[in-house]
Amino acid sequence: MEHMRRNAPDVPVILDAKRGDIGSTAEQYALEAFERYGADAVTLSPFMGFDSVAPYLKHEGKGAFLLCRTSNPGGSDLQGQRLADVDGQPFLYEHVARLAQGPWNLNGQLGLVVGATYPAEIERVRELAPTVPLLIPGVGAQGGDAVATVRAGWRPDAPIIVNSSRAICYASSGEDFAEAARNAARATRDALEAAKP
Repeated sequence: MEHMRRNAPDVPVILDAKRGDIGSTAEQYALEAFERYGADAVTLSPFMGFDSVAPYLKHEGKGAFLLCRTSNPGGSDLQGQRLADVDGQPFLYEHVARLAQGPWNLNGQLGLVVGATYPAEIERVRELAPTVPLLIPGVGAQGGDAVATVRAGWRPDAPIIVNSSRAICYASSGEDFAEAARNAARATRDALEAAKP
């Protein structure tokens, strides 16, 4: 964290912790994320309800990204289930998107995690949550397409943060690993920028 703050002070740091616990425990996890580690935002599982998210929102100037439609294949086990008791029978991930756009986003601190491996779902989430930031993992090693990702989620007034970890971190296992990682990061950035309309 000290290295990041020293060398890239304008780059936000998102702690991909995927926390989700009862309120009193969540309060301690929020302190860990924002005070101990100094993160700007953290990823959270919303499946224990708003009281497990609320402690993070007490930290002014900090953000939280709720797992919505994740890039892993097993995400469909729950996120792709229909909610029978809600108007229109939305998928669970759609309900999470509505909560993040609406009643849970008290101070404008919430964003959503939506996997690049599901561009149609990115587009649907963007329809339901037109202004919240989207954290989009899965470009690169997981098979997400940079162009489809940008077209589905990017809007001039609604930011996206696209993450590609493994394709960059493991671009080479040789002595050229740093240069290979830099080249992979630049190529990904360039592809994402070129995909903007």
